[in-house]
Amino acid sequence: MPEQPELTIQGWGPGSSRVATVADAGEGAEETGGGLELTRDPELPLPKAARRHLARELGWTPRATPPVAVGDIRLAPSRLPEDVHAALVALLGGEHVRTDRESRLRRAGGKSYLDLLRRRGGDASDAPDAVALPGSTAETAALLALCSERDVVVVPFGGGTSVVGGLAGVDPDDRPSLSVDLSRMASVSDVDVASSLVTAGPGMRGPALEEALAEHGLTLGHLPQSFEFATVGGYAATRSAGQASTGVGRFDDLVAGLTLATPSGVLELGHPPASAAGPDLLGLALGSEGALGVITEVRLRVRPRPRTAVYEGWSFRTWEDGLAGLQRLARHDLLPDVVRLSDPEETRANLLNAGGAGARLLRGALRARGRAEGCLLVVGWEGLPPLVRARRRAAVGVLREHGAARVGRRVGESWRRHRFAAPYLRDRLMDAGLLVETLETAATWSALPAVYDAVRRALRGSLGAPGRQPLVMGHVSHGYATGASLYVTVLADRDDDLPLQQWLGAKRAATDALLAAGGTLTHHHAVGADHRPWLEREVGPLGVDVLRAVKQRLDPRGVCNPGVLLPD
Repeated sequence: MPEQPELTIQGWGPGSSRVATVADAGEGAEETGGGLELTRDPELPLPKAARRHLARELGWTPRATPPVAVGDIRLAPSRLPEDVHAALVALLGGEHVRTDRESRLRRAGGKSYLDLLRRRGGDASDAPDAVALPGSTAETAALLALCSERDVVVVPFGGGTSVVGGLAGVDPDDRPSLSVDLSRMASVSDVDVASSLVTAGPGMRGPALEEALAEHGLTLGHLPQSFEFATVGGYAATRSAGQASTGVGRFDDLVAGLTLATPSGVLELGHPPASAAGPDLLGLALGSEGALGVITEVRLRVRPRPRTAVYEGWSFRTWEDGLAGLQRLARHDLLPDVVRLSDPEETRANLLNAGGAGARLLRGALRARGRAEGCLLVVGWEGLPPLVRARRRAAVGVLREHGAARVGRRVGESWRRHRFAAPYLRDRLMDAGLLVETLETAATWSALPAVYDAVRRALRGSLGAPGRQPLVMGHVSHGYATGASLYVTVLADRDDDLPLQQWLGAKRAATDALLAAGGTLTHHHAVGADHRPWLEREVGPLGVDVLRAVKQRLDPRGVCNPGVLLPD
């Protein structure tokens, strides 16, 4: 099992500030290879300008609201029956079955605002009763059959980065629960360079996968914000999207096949390069969130590592101009690999939070072009130099036609270097008494403006109060020919008496509003426990019945992650 960092109950992970380089990180010049650099600043303080801005905008009084000490977290004794523990030890070995306090706390919930609130307050009621670490598909299948027979709930665990309650393991019958940690299955088992196919274990984290692929001159290119910790199995189980998904595709586009262990047996799904042998059953496993079984192997479509990476910043005068420009690019198949358009509120907040040389650089670039106010667009192209130059040249022409002003590559490179840092900032904001959470959706280009307006109105109406208004910021981060995603971040003065209820009410209002306006229930965070009350509105009652029938066939006793996906 990989070395464990110091146990923490903060949002994303522990550790001191560091810069880790995966393969050979480039500087992003046009003839430079597209390496990957990870920058983590978990102790970076919130700049004074940002604190003043938030206090003024939110009516927020900064205050110290630190989490309880890890030793003070409440954890009930394990309820795993002794005979089940003995059977698991016989199957996996004693070192791979754990009931100690630290092992259980490490797998207690995910990283949503609600998850963090509970743990920061000392509540670990969602912790499993035990942790098992199978090392193969056969061991996983045997474990699932055992747990089904003995009525023990099974919750798969990869990187623990779910932000929609995907690891809650809530069971209506309150049966004992087992966290199935997949970190022993974390290697690349087959590389077919000629076919651009790689087989990887579900417990392999993003950086480790990229390092392994780099040895063969390959990359997957899937870079969600959870990249440092999330795993291949988690990507598949949630139909994840990465920051370059506009170019390389969402994770479900990158999966050529997978193995799913279920209480009823093992499914081998997917037959590359393509098959017309009936409906595509692979789609049932992608996005199944552990409710049908445990993904034990994933066959991935990979590509050559890019020889060129160009990231740069642009500015639109208005949000509407920015959407129109992206729509035009999408219509003509000219979207860059990375597209991130921030609305005015997010652009202003990013300027204030950047602090130091980074903020001065961006402010100077915007002022020089008469864009002190507006919407920042970050774009990135990666690939072969001639293709990158041609694609960039065509896209730049469209951007300028829609009034965009170029603010330079240093702005784009600054975003690329710090793109995984936001979750660490969330910890600092929560420590100071703020509600900090995100939600996301997608809509057609024609519906996107209405969805954007509806979500903002709902959040402001539900979280606003005399003298206190939330800060609601949005950006488009994935573009398609037919529409785009919308990612919303909200900050508000936290209600210290009823913090859970405060966000639950806001989430309910925002979800109802975005669905009514034509948005999807989720674009890439998945359903989890948080979204399942609305699943029927997205797939219809017959669609829910179909999913229930599949679950009944594969998991007849309902032990596979019963708290997610399917509504009650």
